[in-house]
Amino acid sequence: MLSGEMSPARPLHIGLVYETFDTYPRRRGEPRDAHAEYEPERTIEVLEAAIEHLGYRPLRLGSPHRLLELIGRRAMPELDAGLNVAEGYGGRNREAWAPVLLEMARIPALGSDALSLSASLDKAWANRLVARARVPVAPQCVLSSAEEAETATLPAAFPLFVKPRWEGTSKGIRSSSRIASRAELVREVARIAADYRQPALVEAFLPGAEYTVTLVGNRPVRALPVLQRALERRTRIGLHALEGGGDGELEHFLPGQLGAELEAELQTLARQAFAALECRDFARVDFRLDADGRPVFLEINPLPTFAVDGSFGILAELEGRALEELVADVLAEGLRRLRLA
Repeated sequence: MLSGEMSPARPLHIGLVYETFDTYPRRRGEPRDAHAEYEPERTIEVLEAAIEHLGYRPLRLGSPHRLLELIGRRAMPELDAGLNVAEGYGGRNREAWAPVLLEMARIPALGSDALSLSASLDKAWANRLVARARVPVAPQCVLSSAEEAETATLPAAFPLFVKPRWEGTSKGIRSSSRIASRAELVREVARIAADYRQPALVEAFLPGAEYTVTLVGNRPVRALPVLQRALERRTRIGLHALEGGGDGELEHFLPGQLGAELEAELQTLARQAFAALECRDFARVDFRLDADGRPVFLEINPLPTFAVDGSFGILAELEGRALEELVADVLAEGLRRLRLA
């Protein structure tokens, strides 16, 4: 039987591609948040429980490297679909590793494909694409070295914000990421280039409240209730970005008022970004308000975490249901797209 061809004699078999905090050994010289995007064991258990809730069978495949090994040895189990939550490491195509391998093995995959994942991870490309879809983005530029930062034309007046061009989970963001001078710009670009081996994205700092929109499904994609993210009061950087980063004592701050009109606008812009990057099945889109209270796109993550303390976990708690049940509903929509449910 070909992969993706369902047999009436058995439930669907869905392979899980993932990495936990223990998948890769620490490397000398890595920044302290190098493994921040990987998952705790509990997240994999949630995904298994969600698949079982649908009456299907989950099969752990492990990391993309393990998937490559199974394909190379012709030892792949019989699968009807794959679910990838693996992040990889290194370059801007790292989130595409597993989707490409699944495609080569002719296994239909839940979630966005490799091209959408790579384009979304590269924040500079993602901003260009969503801007063409009339989603507001912050004035920005890309700087690859301290030497460039010394003479570059700035995208806006200070304060500016500096972050890695292709990282997620707020990797590379510190209290020092908000800068107020050319000297601080040179310092932060140099840090990003040295620690993360990639260019820095430099953009206007947005002082307003931060919101995240979770999207599920396809044609039409549905926006779930918008969540506000806490800021750190002194820097007004997202608190989630600074926690565990060695920045000392942090003060929680929720400056926004989420009315029905703002929520509807955020959901509409999130759907436009989702469509612009041709995402599938699920994603999370983050926004900040500018000085005039208008939403501005920060990033889209078509590979969001299903961890109990992530957006899906919070939304499940607000709905008064188990996270496994909510995730099962999300996966079911993807399986319907694949005509497997």
